[in-house]
Amino acid sequence: MGEEFNEELVATAMQIIMNAGDARLSVKDALSHAKAFDFTEAEKKMEEAKKFIVQAHKSQTEVIQSEANGKKYEYSMLFAHAQDTLMTIMSEIQLAEQMIDILKIISHK
Repeated sequence: MGEEFNEELVATAMQIIMNAGDARLSVKDALSHAKAFDFTEAEKKMEEAKKFIVQAHKSQTEVIQSEANGKKYEYSMLFAHAQDTLMTIMSEIQLAEQMIDILKIISHK
């Protein structure tokens, strides 16, 4: 395997981790706003989180498509960690959306 492929995979993994991490911070902020029943700000933060997670997912998809088209990568623990981080935070986004909806229902009672 070429050194350039490994460097590319490391750079992509770091992009995924950073974007997913930014998404996690936005979700955390959204939930803080929602707990204070500030749903306007909560929704803004959730939209921000979704933009970050889309960027992370696009980075992952580029690597997967490259590999499907014949590009060979060595196994990378960092890339595996990046994928795990991405999937975990995608789940956090889904759960946060449900929690915010529940808080909206509670706030109207």
